[in-house]
Amino acid sequence: MNLENKTIWITGASSGIGKALAMELSNYKVKLILSARNADQLESVKSLCQNPGNVKVLPMDLLKWKDSKKMVEEAIGLFGSIDILINNAGISQRSMAAETDLLVDEKIFAINYFGTIALTKALLPHFIMKQSGHLVVISSVVGRIGTPLRSSYAASKHALHGFFDSLRAEIYDEHILVTLICPGFVDTNISINALVSDGSAQGTKDNTFCH
Repeated sequence: MNLENKTIWITGASSGIGKALAMELSNYKVKLILSARNADQLESVKSLCQNPGNVKVLPMDLLKWKDSKKMVEEAIGLFGSIDILINNAGISQRSMAAETDLLVDEKIFAINYFGTIALTKALLPHFIMKQSGHLVVISSVVGRIGTPLRSSYAASKHALHGFFDSLRAEIYDEHILVTLICPGFVDTNISINALVSDGSAQGTKDNTFCH
């Protein structure tokens, strides 16, 4: 795959997989747009990238998914076009289903599912107009196989698989690619930020690396 001169937009780029992707992709002749909630952390990631002049920071909160159209317009305006969107941002869970407040389930879906598909839908007209583009979704093994303490996280990832598998068929003739990636154990802070039954963050890292 030739990435030269491509503009790549990465969500959840302030840490973990998103940060690693930004640093690796910056070694190629690409333009990068880095998004996450924390602008300072994004600037820190930008400073670690090669050719930081080709890296733009665009703070964004997927929980505010109704702002997706405006965020897409801002993103396109940074370099004039977008070629690849890497939907990486998300939040996990560490709580028993029977003990988890329904508002926690709602928040997980608002970020992982609605935030991701809202951004994708807002960007689709740009890709269709260009008759090219690539939608990448960082899912999880639990998007295929549910595991304990991650019921709603797994459900949100299952939902993304259903949506993007269907979308892939719908936009095939528009020359737009869709790729779902299911990482297994990864050393990130996702377990630290994972929501527990009352909606607060777990605050500690799992004994095993887990996405």
